[in-house]
Amino acid sequence: FSAGAGPEKGTGAGAGPGAPVEGHGVSDGEGKAPTPSGTEERAVPVGEDQRPVGCFVLGDVYGSVFASLCRKKFKSTSEYIYLTLFLNGENSDIKIRALGEEWSLHKIYLCQSGYFSSMFSGSWKESSMNTIELEIPDQNIDVEALQVAFGSLYRDEVLIKPSQVVAVSAAACMLQLDGLIQQCGETMKETINAKTVCGFYKAAETYGLDSVKKKCLEWLLNNVMIHQSVELFKGISINLMKQLISSSNLFVMQVEMDVYTVLKKWMFLQLVPSWNGSLKHLLSEADAWFAERRKDFDSDIAFLESEEGNQFLSVFAHLRLQHIVSDLASARIIERDSLIPSEWLSPVYKQLWFAMLRVEQENDIGPQEINKEELEGNSMRCGRKLAEDGDYCWRWTGFNFGFDLLVTYTNSCITFKRNTLSQPCSGSVSLQPRRRIAFRLHLASFDSTGRVTRGVTTGYQILSFEKDQEEVVMYLDSRLLIFPLYICCNFLYTSPEKQ
Repeated sequence: FSAGAGPEKGTGAGAGPGAPVEGHGVSDGEGKAPTPSGTEERAVPVGEDQRPVGCFVLGDVYGSVFASLCRKKFKSTSEYIYLTLFLNGENSDIKIRALGEEWSLHKIYLCQSGYFSSMFSGSWKESSMNTIELEIPDQNIDVEALQVAFGSLYRDEVLIKPSQVVAVSAAACMLQLDGLIQQCGETMKETINAKTVCGFYKAAETYGLDSVKKKCLEWLLNNVMIHQSVELFKGISINLMKQLISSSNLFVMQVEMDVYTVLKKWMFLQLVPSWNGSLKHLLSEADAWFAERRKDFDSDIAFLESEEGNQFLSVFAHLRLQHIVSDLASARIIERDSLIPSEWLSPVYKQLWFAMLRVEQENDIGPQEINKEELEGNSMRCGRKLAEDGDYCWRWTGFNFGFDLLVTYTNSCITFKRNTLSQPCSGSVSLQPRRRIAFRLHLASFDSTGRVTRGVTTGYQILSFEKDQEEVVMYLDSRLLIFPLYICCNFLYTSPEKQ
């Protein structure tokens, strides 16, 4: 990674090799000596007091040969400066002390930092001091991070380890090293995984790395349901989880009830961070813990209404309860857990009852137009994992107002069917001649770090179905498919209620 420009550009965390030879035409950035007008390539003379190590003042006869040698020598100038001036501190004109360590540095290089440039150019008392004690207010900054940050001023390239990147970002922000900040951001984006994503997101919020924050949020939306882990749940803050649960882009596996289950496990780990069991036992432990806590409350008080649970209200408020209580087994679990206030549930049951009556008595055949706000805020979120290539057919549980939707994957195609009479159905089906659904289909494959290797979406669409009609909604290139393949869908079966 390149940390940016050198002192001659006056910005960034750039390397210092440009400073001693500035204005002498030694390098054009590619390691090539410039060629003056004429037919002969010549090296440019350098004054005795500014002559870099390994360069000579050459005559016309041997100019071409020695210029080539000089070019090779200049390739190591950066490392020579780093070793001699930074690591060995030769000709140092200022000492910096911080965190119990001392660095012998040079003002000309430190001025690449906005922090030191302001300090040395103004009327601050430090501008005339030979030793400066740095106060380090950020606990993320350690000695190793300062070593990297100071060293970046003396070299062209800086290698930042993922384990160091948050600390280096903190140091770079304090010292106002724009180039190094940018490099830290790129390092974070390239190394996001289950172990780093929460720490990177927090650092991005703290240090204003908006592109990193966006990448972390995308990773979590794709992975928090698919690649669950105890460590990941512990690292997700309340505000971050609120963003995830409220998003229509959350990659839900199975149905909305599974979003509730994830929240229950996550809330338990937020309240009992010392729990270090396996993911396999997490749900049963959470259920047992909340059951024990219920004994401390009156029967009409939900856990989220308690002092302990109140902090999580804003997260659970973004659950799409209408797509949970439409399934009997799920509704019974909600009632049993008594996490959610009853005042939240009553309006949902009323909403579903009126929606069913509109379908039955007012012939509501489904959405008439794409209402993006309605789709993103109220659509049913569901998903399915296809472990390997083959033939699949499934339906999602829950009452869907008489629209029995069968989804089929075969021969690299995904098909929707409005099942009415041709296949057995466990619930009632609508016999209306035509029904509509609004939907969005999103397919993705992931590598071992959770990064999307291939993704495709239909965007929001509306389809109209007659009885038992099938429609192919997505054709896939079998050569590009990578399994396991994850399918996430958003559905609306009814039109919004008119005010």
